[in-house]
Amino acid sequence: MQKIASHLWFDKEAKEAAEFYTSIFKDSRVKNTTTLHNTPSGSVDIVTIGVAGQEFMLISAGPLFKFNPSISFLVACETKEEVDALWKKLSERGVALMELGEYPFSERYGWTEDRYGLSWQVMFMGDREMKQNITPTLMFVGDVCGNAEKAIHFYASVFRRSQVGNILRYGKGGEPDKEGTITHAAFTLEGQEFAAMDSARAHNFAFNEAISFMVYCDSQEEIDYYWGKLSAVPAAEQCGWLKDRYGLSWQIVPTVMDEMLKAKDRKKVARVTEAFLKMKKFDIEALKQVYEQ
Repeated sequence: MQKIASHLWFDKEAKEAAEFYTSIFKDSRVKNTTTLHNTPSGSVDIVTIGVAGQEFMLISAGPLFKFNPSISFLVACETKEEVDALWKKLSERGVALMELGEYPFSERYGWTEDRYGLSWQVMFMGDREMKQNITPTLMFVGDVCGNAEKAIHFYASVFRRSQVGNILRYGKGGEPDKEGTITHAAFTLEGQEFAAMDSARAHNFAFNEAISFMVYCDSQEEIDYYWGKLSAVPAAEQCGWLKDRYGLSWQIVPTVMDEMLKAKDRKKVARVTEAFLKMKKFDIEALKQVYEQ
């Protein structure tokens, strides 16, 4: 199982979006679909998909949160034709943020919000090495603008098998962005590639719960560790969710709960659901007890 997975919050479209994404990316499939009942959002669909080597979990849980470009997914393409094909599908009924074209950093690139509002950067990589097909990219704006470098070093200190890679910075004359802040930085957490940037331009968005990162834990010790390191906003702690010091949302979840929620015994699933909805930080032993009743 991938250690860190991207979690996407939809109103009602998780199943539809899962079919859409797995239909347009190579080496993609729907792995599992689960429906939880009697949650604060009513019946909730949870769909796990594999997309070009990356795991995503999609949830239909009501219109509480909306996607925005503070987190986007950079798709590395081997050919310009691949860029064009993906752009055509992803941009249909969407909104272009940077039109498809030639830029100083790529001969073929575009940034679009898709039909669900999720942001994608599609880029021809040329001779650059493609370590990962899809890379989550964090844009630090507003109150956290200028903190990208601190954040990536912080995350690298928290997660194992981590490394800070190449960092590109704004130079003089890059206003409103400060000289020395980050235009693009690559970093690795648990062997998975991420990217980050600062943007001091006027944006009417920030990190929110529409996109969070799930950290799968095999033990209570692991859960306690990540919770203690990452949680910085006590009011945001709920059902395994937390917010860190930069406003980014994470979910610290026990690996065993994934199997519990896939159980065919609906009573077991209902008991586990009722139990975890009352928790802030997950308690593995308590979940096992209600599951095994």
